Amino acid sequence: MRIPSTVVFVGIVLVGAMVLAPLVAMLEITPLPGDIKFNWGNMPVFLPFTQSAIASLALALLFLLARR
Repeated sequence: MRIPSTVVFVGIVLVGAMVLAPLVAMLEITPLPGDIKFNWGNMPVFLPFTQSAIASLALALLFLLARR
């Protein structure tokens, strides 16, 4: 039985995220400039715009290098 390459790719990305998440959490880089944090009633809300942009650029570079 052949596993589709998309399933393999998604699995690798998910495993990588699970491995890297604790390492990033240990860096304690939150919040970065550009991230928004506010309280809405009793609930704190955190919108990580800068972190999302950095993650997007990192993934774009990873995919670019993977194509070569």
